[in-house]
Amino acid sequence: MSKKDNGGLTVIFAYLNEKNRPYSAQDVFNNLQKQHGLGKTAVVKAMEQLALEGKIKEKTYGKQKIYFADQAQFGEVSEADLKAIDSRISDLSTQVQAISQGCRQLDAELKELNSSLTTEEMMSEIQELKAECSGYRERLEKIKSATNHVTPEQKEMVWASDMMGSILEGYPKTKKQFLEEVGVETDEDCKVTMPST
Repeated sequence: MSKKDNGGLTVIFAYLNEKNRPYSAQDVFNNLQKQHGLGKTAVVKAMEQLALEGKIKEKTYGKQKIYFADQAQFGEVSEADLKAIDSRISDLSTQVQAISQGCRQLDAELKELNSSLTTEEMMSEIQELKAECSGYRERLEKIKSATNHVTPEQKEMVWASDMMGSILEGYPKTKKQFLEEVGVETDEDCKVTMPST
């Protein structure tokens, strides 16, 4: 704040006249501090000085002082003028609402576009998927052309053998005694020989 401005007198006076509503010194300080760099003490002194000079009005409520623009400086407003102002406010509020709705729609559209892939990203994704599919096809062809497939009978035999092994771990008797008790006949019992592969 420059010395020419006498501690923010001009800024505070213009602010109170522009807003034309009551403020405490703390409110004015909070609202003007960042933009104009006014200190709290400077704001309090400037508002007191403006009130002493009669440029603004001051009212005291208990320990709180409230400052506001001198209403005598503003011209009289007729009832018709007030109605015109109210109508203008209503029109502007409708416009603000319409523009805000449009902004929300554009914002939603922008978010949707930002989350979708670009053409280049889509082409890259397609290439990656094609490469992945090609790898799966090669693997499938290797599996199909392999000669060492396990037949369902072999799977069942391995499953039965694994299951019997698990049971025999905790079984107190021999494997042969277990098979006799359960009633299972092995290939050896039936004198069957497996052909060599």
